[in-house]
Amino acid sequence: MNQNRIGSEPVTSNSQQTSADRSTLLIKCLKKKKLLWIIIGIITVILVVTIPTAIIKTKKTNEIKLSTMTTETTNVIKLSTLTTKTTTHEFTTTVANPTTTVQNKPKYNKWKQHGITIAGGNGYGDLLNQLAYPVGISIDDNNSFLIADTHNHRIIEWKYNSIIGEIIAGGNNGPGNREDQLNTPTDVIVDKEKNAIIICDSDNTRVMRWFRGSTTYPETIIANIHCGGVATDKDQSLYVSDYVKSEVRRWKEGHIDETLVAGGNGKGSLLNQFNGPGKIVVDEDYSIYVSDQANHRIMKWKKDAKEGIIVAGGNGDGSHLNQLSFSTAVIVDNFGLIFISDYVNHRVIRWSEGDTNGTIVVGGNGSGGGEPNQLNFPRGLSFDVDGNLYVADSSNYRIQKYELCTE
Repeated sequence: MNQNRIGSEPVTSNSQQTSADRSTLLIKCLKKKKLLWIIIGIITVILVVTIPTAIIKTKKTNEIKLSTMTTETTNVIKLSTLTTKTTTHEFTTTVANPTTTVQNKPKYNKWKQHGITIAGGNGYGDLLNQLAYPVGISIDDNNSFLIADTHNHRIIEWKYNSIIGEIIAGGNNGPGNREDQLNTPTDVIVDKEKNAIIICDSDNTRVMRWFRGSTTYPETIIANIHCGGVATDKDQSLYVSDYVKSEVRRWKEGHIDETLVAGGNGKGSLLNQFNGPGKIVVDEDYSIYVSDQANHRIMKWKKDAKEGIIVAGGNGDGSHLNQLSFSTAVIVDNFGLIFISDYVNHRVIRWSEGDTNGTIVVGGNGSGGGEPNQLNFPRGLSFDVDGNLYVADSSNYRIQKYELCTE
């Protein structure tokens, strides 16, 4: 019994212990499972919250990036459109012949100060690579330069990038007064409709038309006139300044009779007078700009006006920015900017109507030495379609190109 009792007690005791252990283990297991489910629940909550947030942020980021990209693209398009608009439409320079009007507005209003010699520059002479006191200059549709080579009594055509020119009028043992000769030509413009050029044959006191690429003989179209400058308007009417009579007259296409349109009141400095009028230009409104040389001013005569308006200079002969010293040439753009050859001051100066002072464009650095940044008694002026400026640098016997600054 005792043995059996003693033997049974350990058995009973182990069984009770095992049952308790199982309960404890089960409780622990349940606690662990509960903790695991809690952890899983927390993780699920975190994922539920985090994933949509990440998606929203990503979406926002993509939207922002897309928006930025769209904005940048729009800006590029606008800039491109603006650039195209500026290059194509904003600038028109009215030269002596509106049929060769250039259509561009310089994006910048400054020119490089060192000129490039594109014609002449080989000393005074009559060879085809030389000029002798060039006075007038025009540019045709082929970018060829037509130069009134005054002391050689000829008109010379200088193609772009050529090293020599070609005589297209005069130069026939001149000076002379035959129909095939010239005597001190001072200006030349293009007559596009007739494929011809019109020439101020100054010392022969006539205006001539020479036909290009034709066997047609030259013709005198106006006689007995001391021609200082010629120009045409948009209707192809011809305007001529007379530096002796101090006036400007107009000849309408197809008409014989002329009309006095400026001056004609004798030599003087009143607003209805000129003193040695030279180069002229006519704008789209038929206003006439006249280089009133010996009055050191530029005059503007509106259509049918009885007197002119001083638009540059007019403050006596001098070198201050409100003065000119023999204003020998003028061109005007459609914004009213006036470009003037300030002869004795060896510079080209720009003026706006109503301004008190002008602004030096090129030159003004003395006349000696013929350096690239110098001019020596500048005369004729012209622009090409890119806004580059050309100057007849008369006493350096060359044509200078001043490139438009692009930055």
